[in-house]
Amino acid sequence: MRAPSTRSRVGAGCRAHLLLCAAAGLLGAGACTSSSAPTLIPAPGSPLVGMRLFVDPQSKAATQAAQWRASRPADAAAMDQIGSQPIASWMTSSTPDVRASVAAIVTRAQAQGAVPVFATYNIPQRDCGSAGGTADSYRSWIRAFASGLSGSSVVILEPDAIAQADCLSPAARSTRYGLMADAVQVLKAANAIVYLDGGNARWLAPEDMGQRLTQSGIAQADGFAVNVAHYLDNATNIAYGEAVSRATGGKHFVIDTGRNGRGGSGTEWCNVPGQALGVNPSVNTGHPLVDAFLWVKQPGESDGTCNGGPPPGNWWPEYALGLVQRR
Repeated sequence: MRAPSTRSRVGAGCRAHLLLCAAAGLLGAGACTSSSAPTLIPAPGSPLVGMRLFVDPQSKAATQAAQWRASRPADAAAMDQIGSQPIASWMTSSTPDVRASVAAIVTRAQAQGAVPVFATYNIPQRDCGSAGGTADSYRSWIRAFASGLSGSSVVILEPDAIAQADCLSPAARSTRYGLMADAVQVLKAANAIVYLDGGNARWLAPEDMGQRLTQSGIAQADGFAVNVAHYLDNATNIAYGEAVSRATGGKHFVIDTGRNGRGGSGTEWCNVPGQALGVNPSVNTGHPLVDAFLWVKQPGESDGTCNGGPPPGNWWPEYALGLVQRR
């Protein structure tokens, strides 16, 4: 496959930034112009100000680029656009020795002078009861996770867990919110910067999400995350995030921009065709409530066996290439 030209990549990047600036209300304010790349500033009061995010040289995209370097040099260069960026490390029930796994990533991040980003994905009855252990096992697991942390870290806490709670019984829902609140306290005690998952604009009304976040310990957390593993454009994400922020006493938020360069397709969420990378991860967002643009979901990992994809979580290099080439 032929990599996009430098000119097309630069043009697409500028367009993406200008769209973001428009969504943030910054066009014409000096921070964003159409004649040059915008200079975006951190959100005032963000705990991420000045932080460098960890780039894993062993990520799936970086490994793929290295494998293709000799045989498919143009595709390797395209894949570098993913592999060169900081991407969250997911910790799940299948993670061997979660404490040691977390500590190993922290050590590699600190060697770069950087801060790791994690996503925890192990809440009991995850995916409406299809995965996860007991409440007690989760309390033990999240404490083992936290014991592997040292220094600063960013944690996206349990994607889908709050928005997807409708499928649980009232008692199980209350237990889940309690587990989330407990996890926030445990992680904050380990010096983590914690963002509860806040779903996306196509899922729950902001007021409903705000109530659920409140029950899940948002007051003690640093904020919430939106659009994790989804495709919605930044204008939509920012409008939704601002509304959820109003419902949670002004909490800040982060946006998963890994695959939202084309804004998705309605309510479709699984390996949506025709999508593109969004803006690169950064703690300089130009919006007073947005602490960071993050790539939480690894661009190129399958959402599931839909639209031609492999099982969920499996690496799909051709989809990753498409995200780069349509940027």
